[in-house]
Amino acid sequence: MKQSPTRSRSEGDTPKYKTYGLHNFREIPQLKSFTEEQRFAMEVVGTVLPFKTNNYVINELINWDNVPDDPIFVLTFPQKEMLRPDHFDQMASVMKRDRDRQVVAETANKIRLQLNPHPAGQMEHNVPMLGDQKLHGMQHKYKETVLFFPSQGQTCHAYCTFCFRWPQFVGMEGMKFAMKEAELLVAYVREHTEVSDILFTGGDPMIMTAKHLASYIDPLIEARLPNLQRIRIGTKALAYWPYKFLTDKDAEETLALFKHVVDSGIHLAVMAHFNHNVELETEAARMATDRVRKTGAQIRTQSPVLAHINDDPAVWAAMWKEQVNLGMVPYYMFVVRDTGAQHYFGVPLVRAWQIYREAYQTVSGLSRTVRGPSMSANPGKVQVLGVGNANGQKVITMRMLQGRNPDWVLRPFFAEYDENAIWLDDLKPAFGEGKFFFEEELQRMYHEDLSPESAFNLE
Repeated sequence: MKQSPTRSRSEGDTPKYKTYGLHNFREIPQLKSFTEEQRFAMEVVGTVLPFKTNNYVINELINWDNVPDDPIFVLTFPQKEMLRPDHFDQMASVMKRDRDRQVVAETANKIRLQLNPHPAGQMEHNVPMLGDQKLHGMQHKYKETVLFFPSQGQTCHAYCTFCFRWPQFVGMEGMKFAMKEAELLVAYVREHTEVSDILFTGGDPMIMTAKHLASYIDPLIEARLPNLQRIRIGTKALAYWPYKFLTDKDAEETLALFKHVVDSGIHLAVMAHFNHNVELETEAARMATDRVRKTGAQIRTQSPVLAHINDDPAVWAAMWKEQVNLGMVPYYMFVVRDTGAQHYFGVPLVRAWQIYREAYQTVSGLSRTVRGPSMSANPGKVQVLGVGNANGQKVITMRMLQGRNPDWVLRPFFAEYDENAIWLDDLKPAFGEGKFFFEEELQRMYHEDLSPESAFNLE
């Protein structure tokens, strides 16, 4: 793919972060050549699904000669097809007929509620308790790992159009995970000695100032929790705003905080989201990566396989190779979750496995740390192992890399071959079995309304 030359950062050049959304996207110079119909379509989709980009993405990542097919353009700008035709027409009709904000918002919310805003039991089954208090800014689905959503980190430098956490950003009441109280996090991890890892997520925690991030991390370090071994930070900053680690006013303070975590004896893993190899090619991204690694933090990389963006083995092979060259560890290839614009981005599971396999065949062992394709589904992280024949039947073989019940992990199971299935719920058990092995126990967990931590201890 032809890509515009990357812009070098000269001495003294301090880029100023500028965002674009529905309120000002028509000011973007590169969109002046678009028709009003095209710009209106962006506005319609962006009224339902979150839309935010920035000057770095626009000027250094998108090849405007290749628009509308450029992968980073699709990754960050609303496309008409991201809404189903009936939803698009419904929203467009209201926006043309009635610009009243309340009417537009009500219509958008009605559509959003039809897009499975909280998949995989996030809201119903992952929220833990501390005594009688429900901790709405946390999730505890897997025994060892707690997810924490800092309240100041519930936005990003730019929004990915496929984002499965899109409800965090659309302003609907009751849709957000967020927590301010670091003390509750410390108390929960102290009480739950099975927890060894905390994942700061959002949104993007790296949208926070170093001071705010430290207000959550420092209490964990000072508590000296013997079970806490690792802190992870999920972020797209290296791809969407690497200047966070280069020239932002708190860049040095941020890097010093990372080093403080490492020096305290806690492993720090930066879970970096890269969806295309183009995001690794700018000078700023490379320099930022180097600076983060010099703190002692490890960078692990992950992405879903996405139609229109990276559903090509060559893209994945290029990503993994370059990530290793830059000292990162390829970690996960995910499957697009069953929410939002899944119909647009989803890749059939069989095809996702073929992409994974073909890319995997072309890289060295240092890149073969990556696992996938993996679905973060209700029962756990389900990996598609491949297609084969068993008992005279063509089947899809799977296993769980994580499970609500740890006993489910790495137990192979089989589904009838279906080249069109894009999610676990689309599959049927092979060999005439009525249910997958975990389904009855999963239903019992839900029926008995077990807390996440209770589910870990099922016999």
